[in-house]
Amino acid sequence: MPPVDWDLAARSLGPIVLGAVRGTVPLAIVSFAAGMLVAVGVALARLSRHRVLSGAGRAYVSVIRGTPLLVQLFVVFYGLPSLGLVIDPWPSAIIAFSLNVGGYGAEIVRAAILSVPKGQWEAAHVIGMSHRQSLTRIVLPQAARVSVPPLSNTFIALVKDTSLASLILVTELFRRAQQVAAFSQQFMLLYLEAALVYWVICLALSVGQTRLERRLDRYVAH
Repeated sequence: MPPVDWDLAARSLGPIVLGAVRGTVPLAIVSFAAGMLVAVGVALARLSRHRVLSGAGRAYVSVIRGTPLLVQLFVVFYGLPSLGLVIDPWPSAIIAFSLNVGGYGAEIVRAAILSVPKGQWEAAHVIGMSHRQSLTRIVLPQAARVSVPPLSNTFIALVKDTSLASLILVTELFRRAQQVAAFSQQFMLLYLEAALVYWVICLALSVGQTRLERRLDRYVAH
């Protein structure tokens, strides 16, 4: 085992952080945003009275929650080319992560919508709102506040899960660490350094989550 090269640790920190800024963070943000669009759509399908929509939403959630994220990532990047659909690493990662977030987020959104008292729906209908207006103006804003904690946890988990994108050649935080470690043979040092950067990012997100929850609490009657 080679001795620890602290000079290498100092020099490699920049590229690893750059991999986070250019790879990990944008990948997580784009995937989460797209995933939330999927989540809302699937949640509304699950709550639909139409059996086909409800069944399709239930099947989607079952497949996503019942299969590993790594398998989903490999299906998109390595599996689809066998069907004639070749997708570059970055779009493949975004598609896989978005679909995964959509499956887990759908159940969070559905539960949040169901947590809104039925009286809110009835009151909206009494003042002449349509079902769509009641949903977008009354129910979803209240459900959004309820869903902030679990969705924040989903986003934090996604930031860590983006490390799997290194397996399909996406250059992000962990892949940068792998490249430097392979060249220097300082695997323990570089992987611990990558873990530290992940921890700092997740810690910052946790602080932001706490502040957001406190701000939203101001609009809730106690």
